[in-house]
Amino acid sequence: MSTYTQLFGKQVTFVTSDPSNPTNGQMWYNSTSKTLKFLGTTTSGAWAAGGNMGTARYTLTGAGTQTSALGFGGYTGTANSAETEEYDGTSWTSGGNLGTARRQIGGCGTQTSALGFGGFVPPNSALTEEYDGTSWTAGGSLSTARRGLGAAGTQTSAVGFSGATTVYSTATEEYDGTSWTSGGTMSSGAQYIAGAGTQTSALAFGGDTATGATAVTQEYDGTSWTSGGNLGTARQSLGGAGTQTSALGFGGVSTANTGATEAYNGTSWTADTSMSTARGFLAGANAGPSSSTAAFGGKTTVASAATEEFTGAGAPVTKTVTAS
Repeated sequence: MSTYTQLFGKQVTFVTSDPSNPTNGQMWYNSTSKTLKFLGTTTSGAWAAGGNMGTARYTLTGAGTQTSALGFGGYTGTANSAETEEYDGTSWTSGGNLGTARRQIGGCGTQTSALGFGGFVPPNSALTEEYDGTSWTAGGSLSTARRGLGAAGTQTSAVGFSGATTVYSTATEEYDGTSWTSGGTMSSGAQYIAGAGTQTSALAFGGDTATGATAVTQEYDGTSWTSGGNLGTARQSLGGAGTQTSALGFGGVSTANTGATEAYNGTSWTADTSMSTARGFLAGANAGPSSSTAAFGGKTTVASAATEEFTGAGAPVTKTVTAS
């Protein structure tokens, strides 16, 4: 039988604190905690609590990544919000306010280069605003005012789709950093729809239709939409992150609030670890990879300020060896 030294070429080291940058498979003995540990990888995704937002709200919008996220707009339960908050992976701080307070906005981009468009003031809005990490400025207006629309892409190459006017819209619009132009028509429309990906490789999934929450997924190639695999759980007002071939959908409302999390591989959705708190009308850091995102805000029975961070399967994790 092979020994650890034969397998890894070195002996187990004795340390007083865990190494700051271990390699996969490395093993060590922590003499302070009197524990034998090693660095492995996770076999399934996991959600962990992050720092609370300064203002609890729902139907807000998210952008950025898990360690550099942006949350803006939304509804506090009594009024629309213009507030913007920035997340560094630990805590939230105030950013520049939107020019117009509104909820149900489409949003994408990064913490220092974000785009917010459409929404509900009331009435439905066609406004576009651009964020530079400090303040919001006006951009070109959408051709059609609508709320609860989906989004993907960047500040200078975005796609906005579906949402609600007086009906559920199937319209797609593309933004070049200055103005919006018409894109391909969706096969079906919904509000509170989630999005991920880029302008030329977008993913739309879930949402609220005339018959209730939907599981429909559609894929966009920059010209036209085609059908993808359905979500396992039909729901609306969910969060999304990742790319067209590696996406994550989380939270939302089915027949009730759900914490369900599903991963998409470009063909089908599979269930992953559920969020700690079931909630709908939440936002996500949609510019990040599906394996590392943040969910924030939303509604349980009241507006939420909670943040949860997702780490996908395959991420490094320190394990303690115990006797069986």
